[in-house]
Amino acid sequence: MNERIYMDYASTTFLRDEVIDTMKPYLTECFGNPSGIHEFSRVAKNAIEHSRENIARVLRCQRKEVFFTSGGTESNNWAIKGVAFANRKKGNHIITTKIEHHSVLYTCKYLEQNGFKVTYLDVDSDGIVNVNDINNAITDKTILVSIAFVNNEIGTIQDIEAISELCHNKNIIFHTDAIQAIGKIDISLDKYEFVNLLSISGHKIYGPKGIGILYIKDGTSIDNYIHGGSQEKGRRSGTENVYGIVGLSKAIELVCEDIDEENRKLKELRDYMIDRILKEIPNSRINGSLKYRTSNNINVCFEGIKDEGILLALDLKGICASSGSSCNSGSVNSSHVLQAIGLSSLEAQGSVRFTLGKNSKKEDADYVIEELKDIVKRYRG
Repeated sequence: MNERIYMDYASTTFLRDEVIDTMKPYLTECFGNPSGIHEFSRVAKNAIEHSRENIARVLRCQRKEVFFTSGGTESNNWAIKGVAFANRKKGNHIITTKIEHHSVLYTCKYLEQNGFKVTYLDVDSDGIVNVNDINNAITDKTILVSIAFVNNEIGTIQDIEAISELCHNKNIIFHTDAIQAIGKIDISLDKYEFVNLLSISGHKIYGPKGIGILYIKDGTSIDNYIHGGSQEKGRRSGTENVYGIVGLSKAIELVCEDIDEENRKLKELRDYMIDRILKEIPNSRINGSLKYRTSNNINVCFEGIKDEGILLALDLKGICASSGSSCNSGSVNSSHVLQAIGLSSLEAQGSVRFTLGKNSKKEDADYVIEELKDIVKRYRG
């Protein structure tokens, strides 16, 4: 096997050719600063607003509700800090779960140091939060609930419709990190009408890195995030990433157009891999829900393996996988997500995440499984 096999699409994706073609003019001849008044600036400004309108059309929201950021981490930070500081006279209580992305958990920890109280809810062994637990955690000081649509490590899908409706009925702002959901789930905002804030990142959907979106439902009470200019209606100042915005718009358009066929293919390959792994590698089990799971996620625990050397062994065989969130790479700590669903520290360290994408093929899956069988046997020995 001479070519490398990439099974880490939840970490990042390649740029689709159509996205590159859309971005090219704004990397070369259309390089104007959108804040100017001459023709070069007008071209750049028009590109931004056309992209905003296109994204609003695809997501089924208002164009004035789409705000561009540098990516998912910034979008999550803005959503949580912005709501907290804008509503602190109303209350100081925030609810989230123990399995959120670190850009949510660390932001909540920061707010705890600044007078806010945070409830970190447990999830069940599948990684699902109980809606009744959210309801029971709500107090008269609760101002925000932030729960990811899809968990980035185990692919668990939460009941966002029910959670957002609960928050709406309690007059509480609801934010969801939809970074791993878009392209896998129809997140049309006319369907999820009670979602106040929603985060998206470009590089998870075959778009560019360094660009994202925070959807802010009209009327949501939230502070401005970056001060210093009039960009993004003065709410997020700084010269706009024009080519990134254009690329993100095209990526969102394509991934939402392809969603049904792409999910069918990915689910078929995912189930094939899961079936072979569980049948052919003794003492292996899937982490997370099999029923409420995105089409591309395979997170598997190999009992008896006590360190993450398995990833290095896979890499030496030309296979790219991960142990969880790429934002936590280099950490010697076990996954907080896997421990929250009941795995021991050793079991968490013996778990591997394979995530599939557009270039994933059955012959690649077969190669990965054959190598994986040998690696697991060797490490257990």
